[in-house]
Amino acid sequence: MNSSSRFVVATHILAGMHCAQNLQGVSSVTSDFIAEGVNTNPVVIRRLLGQLRKAGLVDSQAGSKGGFSLAKSTDQIALLDVYRATEEGSLFHFHYTEPNQACPVGCTIQDSLKDICSEAESAVESVLAKQTISMLVEDMMANPVFREKAEEAMAAGIAPGS
Repeated sequence: MNSSSRFVVATHILAGMHCAQNLQGVSSVTSDFIAEGVNTNPVVIRRLLGQLRKAGLVDSQAGSKGGFSLAKSTDQIALLDVYRATEEGSLFHFHYTEPNQACPVGCTIQDSLKDICSEAESAVESVLAKQTISMLVEDMMANPVFREKAEEAMAAGIAPGS
């Protein structure tokens, strides 16, 4: 199965940026700062931030005081925007090589699955279109574990978005 964590990590990045901005008053963050919270290499974060920037979801500032900031309010960033910015192609992928056309299954499976896969993909996109980064963060903040970890991070001088 071909799956990617780009959407989930990009969503983490945007939620973290929202928290850093709104809970700590931080206007921009570095890829190193984000990478620490995501627990991955900053290069991975920079690649995703490039995709998010290209989609108009984040801005970047070069230089010693540079970093990344949200390009728009998180209540205007639908999860579908993040998905489309980070994932390529269709949710479902058909055979990489043509199935055996002499096989009764091989010669009909793709035609039979085409509409089902299209409908499933539309359903996923419909769900993601109804949810924003702001709504996601609101849900996260309602979790008692979030509040506990945010208080610990703030007491340690660490922005809760990291």
